[in-house]
Amino acid sequence: MPRRDPRSPEPGFLEFWREYHLCTLTTTRPDGSPHVVPVGVTYDPEAGLARVITNTHSRKAANVRAAGPSGARVAVCQAHRARWATLEGVATVSADPERVADAVRRYTERYDRTPAFNPDRVVIEIALTRAMGNA
Repeated sequence: MPRRDPRSPEPGFLEFWREYHLCTLTTTRPDGSPHVVPVGVTYDPEAGLARVITNTHSRKAANVRAAGPSGARVAVCQAHRARWATLEGVATVSADPERVADAVRRYTERYDRTPAFNPDRVVIEIALTRAMGNA
């Protein structure tokens, strides 16, 4: 499968990331083992970011923070029947209210529902380095 440019996706690939699909986020635990969890993901090729909203106390946020200030290598993936797409990059966690609000807005647009208020919400921002898939 040829690599794609995550900042310049083909229309069909981008459309697949705009459809309603549950995704997975893969992070690495401090012991090196993979931690894979279901999440909602938004894809912003113009900014070169994928975003995942979560609670600051979640294991996924802890795994990203444990990698240090330079960030953690992660992947998000979605599949539907024979179509699939993966985005990879370096994740960091932000509690900045404007960034969190932007991530919530994007989540609401993609998933057609506004998440309940959570004062402990943060956003995992993934600076994209690779995209692949057959969507």
